This record gives sequence, C-alpha cells and structure tokens, in this order.
Amino acid sequence: MTIQLKCLSHTPLRGINDPGAAIVAEVDAVLAKAKAEVEAFDPELIVVFAPDHYNGLFYDLMPPFVIATAADSVGDYQTMTGPLSVDKDLALKMAKFILDSDIDIAISHRLQVDHGCTQTLEEMTGSLTRYPVIPIIINSVAPPFGPYRRVRKLGEAVGKFIAKLNKRVLILGTGGLSHEPPVPLLSGANEDIANFLIAGRNPTPEFRAARQARTLATGMIFGKPECELTPLNPEWDQNFMDLLIRGRLDKVDAFDIEEISKAAGRSTHEVRTWVAAFAAMAASGPYNAHQDYYRPINEWIAGYGVVSASQK
Repeated sequence: MTIQLKCLSHTPLRGINDPGAAIVAEVDAVLAKAKAEVEAFDPELIVVFAPDHYNGLFYDLMPPFVIATAADSVGDYQTMTGPLSVDKDLALKMAKFILDSDIDIAISHRLQVDHGCTQTLEEMTGSLTRYPVIPIIINSVAPPFGPYRRVRKLGEAVGKFIAKLNKRVLILGTGGLSHEPPVPLLSGANEDIANFLIAGRNPTPEFRAARQARTLATGMIFGKPECELTPLNPEWDQNFMDLLIRGRLDKVDAFDIEEISKAAGRSTHEVRTWVAAFAAMAASGPYNAHQDYYRPINEWIAGYGVVSASQK
C-alpha cells in the first residue's frame, strides 16, 4: 500500500484568458512535472475530491457529499467529454465504509461532473480514462455549507478505507484557492436564475456559452477597481497551504465559513476538497508534504497553487 497526493487549483479560464507568456510557461512546467510524477507512480486507483459548479448538482437535491459509481464529463470550458473510468464495485464498497463511519454521503449511479473534477484529472493523467477513479463531490459553491470538521471526517473515512486496499492510490484535491468568480446565489436571485440553480441540468449550448462568456468577462477585469468581487488573498492562501503541509488539520475544525468568504472569496470553499484530501492522507499514516507552486493570477480568477504529499 502506497499513497500519494496532489492538490491543485483549477481554473476554467486557463487557455482562454491567460496571463503573460512567462507565467503560463511557469504553470505549464509545474503541471508537466506533476504529471510526470503521477506517471512514475502509476496509480492503481485515483480518488478525486472535487466541487461542482451547478453542472451535475442543483438545489432540487443538493447533498453535502456525493460518491459516484459512474460519471460523465459535461465538457465545459474546453475539458474532455465522455465517461470516466469509475471502479463501480470499489466505489460502492467505499460508500458503505463511509456510511459505517457515521458520515452521511449520497450515491450517484449516473453523475455529471464538470471542470472542477475533470480539469485536474486531465492535467495529471492526460485522459479521463487512463486510471480507475472514484469521484467524490463536495458541495463547495451552494450555501448553506456544513462545518469543515465534517469534511475532515469524510476525508479520514476515505483514508482509512484506501489504507486497507494494498494498492498504489493517488489522492487528488481540486479547487480553490482564494477566488470569487461570478457564481450566482439562490438568495435574492430572479426567477430565471433561481430556476437554473434549482434544476438547470443539460443546458443548451447557447446557455452554456453565455455562462462561460460571463466568467471570461469577469476574468478580464478581475482585480481591477471596476470589479466588485472579492480580490485574491495570497496571505490567506499561503497560511492555508502551510497548515496542510505541517499536518495541522486540527485547526480546520475552527474554520468559519463566513469569515473565509469575506477574506478570500465565496468560492474559496473549494478548499474543502484539499481538506478532505489531506485528511485522507493523514488517516493512512504520517506524510511529508511540500508546496510545488503558488502565484495569484487575476486573469484566471485564482490563487493558483500546487501541493504534493507522500507517505513517510
């Protein structure tokens, strides 16, 4: 049994609204190195903790946690379309173990996943199907949110399960860091937006294109005086990554949801996927972790970071 971890920011604007060529080259080099490390590790299973951005999950039924026994990519923001290679039997066994650990998790036998899951999977493997995968979606954009301690406990349960598999397992956390793209809120939304947030599955190509155009327009002004959204917060990002690297997951339980939203942006709660990933890593035993990269990138509306960990 060997376990490794990669936590990465994702951004739908990568390749669409890029910063200068030097920064793009930096990120490309970091991702190429990470991908080479994954290939050398050659995982027998990938567990990916990911958010959803109102593409697979909506307010007609918004569970805090979902594990998929089958999943298809919606192909938003230039990501690949088609099915993921989900290990159905193992996903069901994991779900039962999580439930037996007193953590409530929903099960989907036909989950739609978006760039929040697939971009990092593609970047690390070059494919949606190269390795068996189990996707676990953590609600990170649709309030209300459960406390961070519940996310940590979910990760611990997953870690205890994979520690018994006698497999090479790669844990992926994808999302964050500080960022606030133009994701609508149900509270105060007009009828059209509310209907979308409640049951907006399988939108028309025109609707998806208009939605992506709004994100692009925001990326072009993000961080400038005319943009009213919460700016990136490198200090918050660095403190968060340092906490995980030092293994201080006990601090996570004190995280205040409203304080994080105000300090670093409403979508910063995608770091819940990083919390779950590191909690899973810690549950399998002591680990060594390090920061591979960090840069605040306004064009991508992201505090962009990459962190790796492996068992001691």
